[in-house]
Amino acid sequence: MATGGHHADDAHHHRGGGRRSDAVGENYMRGLYGDDDYNASHYGQQQSAGTAVAKALASATAAFTLLVLSGLAVTGTVLALIVATPLLVIFSPVLVPAAITVALLTTGFVSSGGFGAAAVAVLAWMYRYLQTTTSSSDQQQHQHQLSGKAHDVKDWAQHRLEQARAH
Repeated sequence: MATGGHHADDAHHHRGGGRRSDAVGENYMRGLYGDDDYNASHYGQQQSAGTAVAKALASATAAFTLLVLSGLAVTGTVLALIVATPLLVIFSPVLVPAAITVALLTTGFVSSGGFGAAAVAVLAWMYRYLQTTTSSSDQQQHQHQLSGKAHDVKDWAQHRLEQARAH
């Protein structure tokens, strides 16, 4: 293949052509994230000692800054806990029932919404199910089957309630 063909292949590759694994392959990702070994071997360049020291200093500075911020966050949390503990003890007769009430209300509203959404889904399914029948005799048969299933579910629920009351 001529050099012109090689450049055409490279252009085709960079436009996203060729095999899919080449476009987002290991070498592409390593180059994207700046893997030094890949860059040095791919471009035929070597990293200078000054660049290595600058990268090490930048990394150490970033790590030290994050460590200091982490320590400040822990210190602030401990101080806030020290200040808030007496308030929590004083107001606990009010806060505990309030927390329980909020939890129960949240549970009630979430379950109500869930049951409402389930009811709407069941009604939509029933509507679609009954609309898909083509002839009126099939529709009557399906309505009878659905009515029978509803009675079966009702009987089962009543049986379970009787069992629960017996225990």
